[in-house]
Amino acid sequence: MTTLIESEEHRALRTAVAALGKRYGREYLTRTVAEGKPLTELWSDAGKLGYLGVNLPEEYGGGGGGITELSIVLEELGAAGSPLLMLVVSPAICGTVISRFGTEAQKHAWLPGLADGTRLMAFGITEPDAGSNSHRITTTARRDGADWLLTGRKVFISGVDMADAVLIVGRTEDARTGRLKPCLFIVPTDAEGFRKRPIDMELNAAEKQFELVLDDVRLPADALVGDEDAGLLQLFAGLNPERIMTAAFAIGMGRYALGRAVEYARDRTVWKQPIGAHQAIAHPLAQAHIDLELARLMMQKAAFLYDSGDDIAAGEAANMAKYAAGEACVRAVDQAVHTLGGNGLTREYGLASLVTAARVARIAPVSREMVLNYVSHQSLGLPKSY
Repeated sequence: MTTLIESEEHRALRTAVAALGKRYGREYLTRTVAEGKPLTELWSDAGKLGYLGVNLPEEYGGGGGGITELSIVLEELGAAGSPLLMLVVSPAICGTVISRFGTEAQKHAWLPGLADGTRLMAFGITEPDAGSNSHRITTTARRDGADWLLTGRKVFISGVDMADAVLIVGRTEDARTGRLKPCLFIVPTDAEGFRKRPIDMELNAAEKQFELVLDDVRLPADALVGDEDAGLLQLFAGLNPERIMTAAFAIGMGRYALGRAVEYARDRTVWKQPIGAHQAIAHPLAQAHIDLELARLMMQKAAFLYDSGDDIAAGEAANMAKYAAGEACVRAVDQAVHTLGGNGLTREYGLASLVTAARVARIAPVSREMVLNYVSHQSLGLPKSY
């Protein structure tokens, strides 16, 4: 599945990553998850091959590309059945924010490791009482001499057990207005006062979810990323890539499920012909393919706009891409399981677990309802109800 709008270099990257994904595949992922382990081998190999840091600057060990290239990596790994969720977090969100707004010291300290996979950073924005309302974030940072003291709670933070640090979204008091404003801090996971607790999830994944408690975590002045007065701009510089990469995650998952269903429909014969010859089977699979292709086009548009520096237009497109990909993924997975019937629920075919996983693309990192709110307000100019 390649498109005519992709360059030869992008098609070559897609082919190379697909080959890596095929070497690992769905069996590797399910086996590793069953053992309760992270996807260390795949992460390490992807880093050595330069895929984890394709979006990061060359002078810091990256590939010099953008979110366009990184989304290709995640999509193709997903289509092979072994996606790396932390690609959304470590290089896409944290790496982007640091490369755009970090100091030279922060860039040298973090970007080479994020690019080759030897270091990993998680991202902490979600809070128990804030939900989708980031203005209700209560994690606060206050000055104590030259240091910062960070206090608060975060939930559903992915991969903290594997991370060297977490890029935490907190709030500081504006000296001029007294209002709280968002700021981003690099918080080492071994810092005093930093505690993590795993959240018991029914969704089995290699990347675990955590609740964080920050109890007066003392941070040096240089833990602050970027300008204290431009935190909102910096925050959204990371959230747009998050939405684009979530779309890539969903499209890859949908492609994997669809591929298994098409293969089954070609071979499975109940009467005289394979079941794929019957339109009741063939048409829903064709529609799933169309939906995934359309979602990918929006994802490519969003990535292009973001990599071109058009943050405002990228915000709209990234939200639309995330919405379209989430919906397409859920439908593709559902139809794949339905095509296989009882076999779609067996471990042998590895599709049943995707029924739950596909729902994640609808609710994270932002629900489809909040995307519709964004489009109705920002794109259509309709009034807010909140």
